[in-house]
This record gives sequence, C-alpha cells and structure tokens, in this order.
Amino acid sequence: MWTFNPIFKTVIWGGEKIAPFKGVATDQKKIGESWEISGVAGSESVVADGKDKGLTLTALIDKYGASLLGEKNYKRYGDSFPLLIKFIDAHDDLSVQVHPDDELARKRGSKFGKTEMWYVLGAAPGARLANGFNREVNPDEYEGLVNSGEIMDVLNFNPVKPGDTFFIPAGRVHAIGKGAFVAEIQETSDITYRLYDYKRKDKDGNERQLHTKEAFEAINFKDTEGKPVAYTAHRDIPVNLVTSPFFTTNLWTIDHEVMRDYSEWDTYVVIICTKGKATLTTDMETRVIKEGTSVLIPASCKKLTIIPDNLFEALETYIK
Repeated sequence: MWTFNPIFKTVIWGGEKIAPFKGVATDQKKIGESWEISGVAGSESVVADGKDKGLTLTALIDKYGASLLGEKNYKRYGDSFPLLIKFIDAHDDLSVQVHPDDELARKRGSKFGKTEMWYVLGAAPGARLANGFNREVNPDEYEGLVNSGEIMDVLNFNPVKPGDTFFIPAGRVHAIGKGAFVAEIQETSDITYRLYDYKRKDKDGNERQLHTKEAFEAINFKDTEGKPVAYTAHRDIPVNLVTSPFFTTNLWTIDHEVMRDYSEWDTYVVIICTKGKATLTTDMETRVIKEGTSVLIPASCKKLTIIPDNLFEALETYIK
C-alpha cells in the first residue's frame, strides 16, 4: 500500500477546508484542489513514506509494473496511471466547463479525455452543482448563450448535501458551485475548456481565458441526464455508485470489521477515506488511515481487512 504527498493547488475560487480536512498544517491560501494521486505531467504524485518514499507514481509503476496496475491495465496503460484523485473546495463558483472524450483529446495531442465523478463531502447552505443542460441546446444558440451569460439559464442545477454523487461523462457541460466540497475521481487529464467564468478578474485584473471554440466540438448539446446517482447506503457492504469503462466506484460505510476479497481481481484499488479512521491490513502490510487519506493498493493484493475505529466511510475505486 502507498500513500502520497498531497499536491495543493491555489486557485482564484479556492478556500480553506482541504488542509484541515486532511490534518495538514500549511500557510498556503485559497487551496481549491488537493491532488491525492496523480500521474499528470508536472503534477506527479510522490510516495510519502515506506521503502518507496520519494518515488514518483511513474517510477513506482516502472518498478512494479503489472503487479501494481494489473495485467490488463498494464497492457492498456503502460506506465501511465489512468486515474486522478482529488479533493475540491469551492469557496466560490467554478467556471462553467466541459472536457473532451478520449477520441477528441487524442486528436488534439493528449493521451486521455476526462470523464469524472463527484462525491459530495460537505455543502454550505444553498450549495449546488450544475450537471448537464436542463433542455436540449441547439448548437446555433451556443455562442450567444456563452457571450451573454445566459448559458447559466440552460444548466441543470442540483442542490447538494453530503453523500450526493454525480457522474459527469466527457462532453457534459458542468460547474461546481460555491460552498460545495467534493471528492473527485477522473481520468488522468488536466484538459478543461471554460465556457463562462462570470467575468471575474485575477489578481492582475485580467479575466481568465475562455475556450469557446475549443469547447464547441467537445459538447454534447443533447445531454440532459445530469441528475444525482440513485443509491441506498448500507453498512459493511460495498454500495456501487458508478460503473463505467473508465472507473468503478463503490461506497463503504463500515462499523464492524470487514474483509474484501481481491483474489479474482486484476486491478489496483484506491481507497479514499472520507470520514473516520480505520486499520487496513493486506497480505503484505498494515496501515492506519484517517479522513482525507487516499491509499493505493496494488493488484498483487489478495485481500484487504478493514477494522474501523468507529464509523468509517470510504470510496473504493478501480478499473476492472
């Protein structure tokens, strides 16, 4: 098992929730994102402790290969870790944006598109998320809606509370609203096309760049399917939140010792602790993790035992 040094990102809309949530002392301000596990060039995760301390995620994959990723994943992705794990604190509204699918991303010189999901950790009163359109949009309307700001009127806004889950396929226009605190699981990509950014200015008095034309080819103008994922939480068994070609994610809510059998799996697993504290034991080692910690478990692991201190909540994500 490996944990990694978080990569804190200061952004114009960032807040002050992430460091306390993770129990990390820092003078850094306006932290909008913590990249927990990242293979993105220029923002690559580094192992925090243990015998592999100091290795980058790519170096870790080079060292362990298929025993880390799984045979199928290693053949498919090589030394590229296919997922990016984040925490996001929206002290202010994020831009209205869209991401390309794999095909368009490769056409434009990138390896991955960006399909993602959000799991809401916290929400201030009135917090909301936009996920897709509230009606089909005629592509001929697009530029006018963006230029006037009326794009906000055709978005599907959802009020949010902790536990709400949203799946965001590539091509879906979306936005995280002020007061939302989320865990995000996505393909390994940092491609974002901004459509609208409220005409706000940075510290130098400049509006942030928009990508109106680049976004046009990426958008699914017929996408009106952006309601929250429907699920019922259960204690001590995995509850599926998302199943897709890009990742599968389950929710664990545990108050008794449980054992997860990975012996027939051919994939790594990431455990993202969203609440509480627990002891994780594999056939190789034992580690205590707490709220705000993300752990990478290799494909060579056959079973995982989770012993919670009290109530432990975590996301379990993998490609299978």
